Amino acid sequence: MIYCSKIGDIDLGKLVRLYPAAVVNVDGEVAEMSLEWADMNAHRVNITSYVLVFDFTPSGEKIRDKKEIYFKTKDELFLAMQEVAQFFQE
Repeated sequence: MIYCSKIGDIDLGKLVRLYPAAVVNVDGEVAEMSLEWADMNAHRVNITSYVLVFDFTPSGEKIRDKKEIYFKTKDELFLAMQEVAQFFQE
């Protein structure tokens, strides 16, 4: 299963974890946080973008093997999530 994304082809057959996140800026510190956390704390943080993380890292490995696709809006993120979800509905 190959997902053709804006950053290139992503082999979903090797995927271990897939998750969305918000990229937030809190007092100059940038971090990826869950969408739920970002929504609950929107009054305290600046959401700079959104990201869909394709994590290929086997359990127990220390070196992360992941690809990330960044989006300006949550709507763009959700559209990409729907595209990827179609691969798992077949």
